[in-house]
Amino acid sequence: MLPFYPVVNDEFAAVNELILRELHSEVPLVENIGHYLIEAGGKRLRPLLVLLSAKACGYQGSDHISLAAVIEFIHSATLLHDDVVDTSDLRRGRLTANARWGNAPSVLVGDFLYSRAFQMMVALGNMEIMRILADTTNAISEGEVQQLINAGNDQTSEQDYLQVIDKKTAKLFEAAARCGAVVADAQHLTSAMASYGHHIGMAFQLVDDALDYSSSSEELGKNIGDDLAEGKSTLPLIHVLDKGTNDQAELVRDAIKSGGIEQLDAVLAAIEATGAIQYTMDLAHHHVDQAIGSLDSLTQSDTKTALTELARFAVERKS
Repeated sequence: MLPFYPVVNDEFAAVNELILRELHSEVPLVENIGHYLIEAGGKRLRPLLVLLSAKACGYQGSDHISLAAVIEFIHSATLLHDDVVDTSDLRRGRLTANARWGNAPSVLVGDFLYSRAFQMMVALGNMEIMRILADTTNAISEGEVQQLINAGNDQTSEQDYLQVIDKKTAKLFEAAARCGAVVADAQHLTSAMASYGHHIGMAFQLVDDALDYSSSSEELGKNIGDDLAEGKSTLPLIHVLDKGTNDQAELVRDAIKSGGIEQLDAVLAAIEATGAIQYTMDLAHHHVDQAIGSLDSLTQSDTKTALTELARFAVERKS
């Protein structure tokens, strides 16, 4: 077990139990796909962040359990929709739901998870949390659409890329950490926790995009080069376009526009030659440093230590 889980071990177990209860539906296919996705594993870092944030802010109640489950349902819904849009067939080492059941059931069960999340949110009765999560889901949708627009576009800039990952990934991390402070009624800490969540989310996506060109399918649980196959201009490719030779840049431009992995080995060589992975990881480390700095206003505790360890894990992981 990673070192940042034991601090909220009982709460984390309660979140997992609640998630399984809330997956109940009178339609068997909804439950089948929901359980398949939720039980596939994963680190559940976003709900964990809710628990750690709330506890670090002194929360003593139990609403953070429901809030953590809400965050996981929103995240799971985005995964179902993303895999359909990206035509992915492997996630966490298993067939994606759309590869197993088809696109239509995956999209509709994603909708179910979204709506169940909002049912649970309403039950919490906290208007500030509802506002944060409504804004967050809207931003996530915008980020996904922008990423779709950028697919195959070899003119995507680093700034364009950073705006997309802020919306599609960092916003939910930010919301998780902010809502933990809100549920704890620690208004003086909401901005600090939101900053922490934002920087953690940015770091996680940067590392994901680096691992897509530097890890293995076995470690990642998905196919290497998936981003290239989808024509995604992630930071390692953008760096080659900015710093590579004319031949290296032309190779990457062609690969992005064609959306194929026929030249994957050559692209990997260009990424290595230009130091693109190190450049991406350096930016991830910068965000981790910013995240840890955001915790300065928190009182020292085991939970604050766990949040620091979680931040460091963001750049140390291999999958």
